[in-house]
Amino acid sequence: MSEEKQSKGGFFRAVKEFVYGVAAHDSARFAMKSRASMEHLFILITMGDMLGVPILPPYYSLRLLPYAVPQIATWKRRMLREKDLTDGLA
Repeated sequence: MSEEKQSKGGFFRAVKEFVYGVAAHDSARFAMKSRASMEHLFILITMGDMLGVPILPPYYSLRLLPYAVPQIATWKRRMLREKDLTDGLA
């Protein structure tokens, strides 16, 4: 009986994952890409003076600093990375 339940559960799980892949995977990837883009812009606006782009006065940047600290290292690496024409195609 338990083997039958496991095979039945495995089948439904496989169907569930297939439906997710067909219906929602693309929209989930788009949402994650949009979130990363918005975080990138937020850090650029608040911490742009690190790269020489003074957008906000330093007072407001310092107020927002605790929220931006975890992403600063990866953001700086992403901003200072050499770009290629093929980067925009992906």
